[in-house]
Amino acid sequence: MRNEANFDDHPVDFARRVHMLRHLLARLYGPDAGADLLHTILETVAECRSAVRAAGDCRHLRPPRFSQHDVMLITYGNSLERAGEAPLVTLKSFLDARLAGFVNVVHVLPFFPFSSDDGFAVIDFYSVDPELGTWADVTALSRDFALMVDLVINHVSRESLWFMDFVNDREPGRDFFLALPPETELTRVVRPRNTPLLVPIHTYRGLRHVWATFSEDQIDLDFRHPRVLAEMVRVLCSYLRAGARLLRLDAIAYLWKEVGTSCIHHPNTHAVVQVLRLVSELLCDPDEDPVVLITETNVPHSENVSYFGDGDEAHMVYQFSLAPLVLHALVRGSSRYLMQWGSVLDPPPEGCTFLNFTASHDGIGLRPAEGLVPDADIDALVDLTHTFGGFVSMRMLADGTQRPYEINISLFDALKGTFEGEDHLQVERFLCSQVIALSLQGIPALYIHSLLATPNDLAGVEGSGRTRSINRMRWQVEEVEALLDDPSTPAARVFGELTHLLALRRMLPAFSPAAPQRFVQLGEAWVSLIRGDGDEAVAVAINISTSTMRLEADELARLGCRGRVVDRIREEIFDVGEGIDVAPYRCLWLARHAC
Repeated sequence: MRNEANFDDHPVDFARRVHMLRHLLARLYGPDAGADLLHTILETVAECRSAVRAAGDCRHLRPPRFSQHDVMLITYGNSLERAGEAPLVTLKSFLDARLAGFVNVVHVLPFFPFSSDDGFAVIDFYSVDPELGTWADVTALSRDFALMVDLVINHVSRESLWFMDFVNDREPGRDFFLALPPETELTRVVRPRNTPLLVPIHTYRGLRHVWATFSEDQIDLDFRHPRVLAEMVRVLCSYLRAGARLLRLDAIAYLWKEVGTSCIHHPNTHAVVQVLRLVSELLCDPDEDPVVLITETNVPHSENVSYFGDGDEAHMVYQFSLAPLVLHALVRGSSRYLMQWGSVLDPPPEGCTFLNFTASHDGIGLRPAEGLVPDADIDALVDLTHTFGGFVSMRMLADGTQRPYEINISLFDALKGTFEGEDHLQVERFLCSQVIALSLQGIPALYIHSLLATPNDLAGVEGSGRTRSINRMRWQVEEVEALLDDPSTPAARVFGELTHLLALRRMLPAFSPAAPQRFVQLGEAWVSLIRGDGDEAVAVAINISTSTMRLEADELARLGCRGRVVDRIREEIFDVGEGIDVAPYRCLWLARHAC
């Protein structure tokens, strides 16, 4: 093995991380295979480290010093298109013109050659889909924004070279996939879909039945084989060389398969996350050029936050419970379950934080609402989704029954109205949903279609045959520009108000992810909490009802307000003793008024 002291500027840290890697790999694969894998990983790190560090830029996002300046945009590479131009170039131009200074992190959803699921059935991890652009276009994005890339680690396309190796019984992929007899007892396996778990494939070794968690085109990798992890480390290195500094571990919860278990959140899955974290720290100095790992686990909250580990796994976890709770609160007109959840929400470990989002390329997950919202309310939400033109995806339970897994709908259209039928305040209700996410502890992530108030794309559903396409519109950028330049359109109203809020939020230290938060119960019409402390504290009061509500002096006092306060959103000054009348869906960020 190479001289460790010459490998890193901090040989003690290097040796400590190597020791931890050795322990984890021995636990996963045994001491001999683990030692061989460690050698392979260190060789990969040595090969890539100089190029990775040359591509780094730590100006954008630096854990554990996350700040109120950090805001993420989620987008496909081709969410915006212009005739004759690579979509990644179009995206960069739009970001520079419209969002510079408002967002500093961009998550470009899988931009690799793929066969299905809009990028999440990856054919080649090392190439950019030529219909989107080139690696140079990806790197150009990383120069002005912190770039998040998907490490689609659980599965590959059945058209990938690795799977072709499996079919043809040749190296390296012949052992990369899990084949089981079709009669294998698998009822304990937790499923996110209602499709068959084992897919029949004709191979040179005969008919094999391979594990496919998500679809027959997305074949799961078998991480029981050390070489699979070694290959994924190489993939990780290639993304860092292209300038990425945030890695989203897609579907990570289902990674490690063991027959006889639920195959979700397996202890070995957590060990793999720890391995990836250590490898990233060997490649990039955690203080000067950090890599941020984000786990994507669309599961109940207590399971989701387990991926923080002891502060040694993910730097961020998606706040999956937030989206269904916010949607339920706004259409029901009651913050009861949202406030109950927030009131017992533990802060993340030091150096870690939540990624707060209300919409993404996927639907609104319902599993994260389990145990938080009654089943009857979930069923009513499903019915309302159908009323507003959306769909619902199902998952299979162990007993063979099915339950709603996620709502497929544009968030803008999901907030068309309420259970009571109020539908004339759609823009206000939608903006309210975004302010809630902007106010909570963590880093906010805005889907591009939330910024643009994109409605349901039913033509996209018809064209693709997939219900998730309803929230994956591909806009012509000229059409978007026209909408944003017309102040009467919902898109212009939403975009203008959200960029105003993002600029304001950057100025308020109370919204740093490190600033404390405390929920204050004021009744079901209110989402109310205090962010920060001392003179920099901000009281958040959001009226989620369709009626004008009044904040009395004693309620304002419970929010820490005294004397005169200013609503930073509208710069309106109030005397606390006189109370405040708050219009439907109005959001207040109340700070001490310096007389």
